[in-house]
Formats: sequence, structure tokens, C-alpha cells
Amino acid sequence: MAEGELFRLFIAVTIPEEIKTKIEAAQAELRRVLPERAVRWTRRGQFHLTLKFLGDVDAARVEALGEALRAACRGFGALHLRAERVGCFPDLRYPRVVWVGVQDQAEQLPLLQAAVDLAAREYTTEEKEAQFTGHVTLARIKGIKRPEAEALGKATAGMADRLFGQWTACQVEIMRSELLPQGARHSSLATIALTDLPAELA
Repeated sequence: MAEGELFRLFIAVTIPEEIKTKIEAAQAELRRVLPERAVRWTRRGQFHLTLKFLGDVDAARVEALGEALRAACRGFGALHLRAERVGCFPDLRYPRVVWVGVQDQAEQLPLLQAAVDLAAREYTTEEKEAQFTGHVTLARIKGIKRPEAEALGKATAGMADRLFGQWTACQVEIMRSELLPQGARHSSLATIALTDLPAELA
């Protein structure tokens, strides 16, 4: 590791492969209504539930970041998650991001995200999200015309009740994103277990 080396980091929950396959299928349907020139599609290997994007962090601080996150996540049990429905940020008139929603039965996900955000604050200069919404990004839109936005609206309306799958997430991960000519490559640097054991037993 080079002295002063920076890692581009984010904290995330990984998605099971069988759910990624169903998300890819939805992506293929949307490709038929959106022009390639206007859209940057998320690749399968980049499907994940991001809790916090940190940006560049000194590689020497990754271990301390992991300890801070372990302390923050202590007391949170495994999350029972479901990936369902397709939508757009900020809205369908001017869509910029197409997503699959992720929610948990016990509504612990927003609380966990808030704890992660607080623990990671001294490791990032990124602004705190105004409001966290659990999601997997399908595509980022650079600009589409009104008829294309209307076609996207119809397509996402047809996926409003779609269930992509359910799973139990037992950990969160510190992920590194390396920007390469062929696209971003993501790798896990550390895992933080989600266990509702008391602090002295965890």
C-alpha cells in the first residue's frame, strides 16, 4: 500500500445472485424503451444497497473505519430485506435515476443507515443524505425527451408491484470502487456482522 494512497469507498449490503438475475431482467425490459445514448446502465456486479458513499479515504484509515462501523452496528440484528418495485428519482417527469426499492420488515434499515452515516462522518466530506431511501440503482439518465420519459413511466408503472425477492442480510461491507477504463470494479475490504448480541458478547 503506497503512503497516502486513497481508496474510493462506500458502505453497502450485498444482493444475492438470484435477485440480481431478476433485476437484470427488469433492466432488459427498460432498455427497450430508453435510448442507449441517454442512459448509463448499472452492471450486474455493481448491484448493491448503498448505505453511505464516502468518496476518497486514506487507505491507512480503513481499519479504524471498520472498528467505528462495528461499534455503530452492534445491537442491530440481521435484516430481513425485500427488493420490490421500480421507480425513478426525483420523479417521472424529469427522471435521473431508475431504481429497485429495498425495504425491511422491521423497519430497521433506516436506523442502521443513520448509525452508519454517523460512524462514518469523520472519514468523509460527502454531505449527509437529506432522506435515505433503500434502493438498487438500475440506471442513471443523462437526458431524455418527453416521449421517452412517458414511455419510461409506463414501463415502471408495469413494474410497480413486482417482487424481485427476499433475503436475510447478516452483514454490511466496506466496499472499494476502482474506476477503470472498462467501468468501476467493486471489491470488499471488510465485513461488519449484524448481530443483536449485547456489546460484551459481540
